[in-house]
Amino acid sequence: MKRQGLLNPQLCAAIARLGHTDTFVVADCGLPVPRDVPVVDLALVFGIPRFAEVLSAVLSEVVVDHAVIAGEAVGAEPEEWVRGGIDRVLTVPHEELKRQVADASFVVRTGETTPFANVIVHCGVPF
Repeated sequence: MKRQGLLNPQLCAAIARLGHTDTFVVADCGLPVPRDVPVVDLALVFGIPRFAEVLSAVLSEVVVDHAVIAGEAVGAEPEEWVRGGIDRVLTVPHEELKRQVADASFVVRTGETTPFANVIVHCGVPF
């Protein structure tokens, strides 16, 4: 039994495989994900779990270089949630963000229904 941290075994394994410059996505329940990108599906029902809760839990496990959000999220709750846990946040148009998802190591799907609640996290290195 783990003492603390993430409990989902699929998510723990996916995070353990990450390296410097790898990317992963924390997404709302509606983000289209290419078929070849693995999905850790945490969605239970609409709204559970929330994007902010999942992002916070995942960020406690990884070193982040920077993140990418949709420009359409600027000024809305998703931007606040991401900037609350990540110092360097870049923006791209939502259509570009969806294209970049194809390069991610995996996607964590939440039950979030707030528009544009998606972030591409670029991993850093702890040294």
